[in-house]
Amino acid sequence: MDRQPLDNLVQIGQLKKEAPDQQELEGLIHSGSIRLQDSRLEGLSLESRFDLAYNAAHALALAALRWHGYRSENRYQVFQCLTHTLDFLPAQCRVLDQAHRKRNLAEYEGHLDVDQSLVRGLILVTQSVLDGVLKLGPVSR
Repeated sequence: MDRQPLDNLVQIGQLKKEAPDQQELEGLIHSGSIRLQDSRLEGLSLESRFDLAYNAAHALALAALRWHGYRSENRYQVFQCLTHTLDFLPAQCRVLDQAHRKRNLAEYEGHLDVDQSLVRGLILVTQSVLDGVLKLGPVSR
């Protein structure tokens, strides 16, 4: 992995360097995995499934960033860094970008407009994030 793009974000204050912690990573992976699993429950409302999948994606994307030794306070930045932390494709990032915009509308304006297609796509991308994080393995010491 080329760390230069992430180091550039550190230089402009978008990311912070912070040594990874295996216990933190395990907690993020556990949290993301459970939420992803629950997001697949058809008996839940579409809005709940979206919320679970979105928060799973964030926890897992943050785990990928933390594994590489970086931290961000910005949710959107955590998703954008997936191109560097897990070699995500732009199409995968677009799904997360769309979900992030929908989540912000819900959080700040009280309007959540999601459909089956978005939730399905979000669940698929989130599974890819989980798969990628698991392939990283334990933190090197």
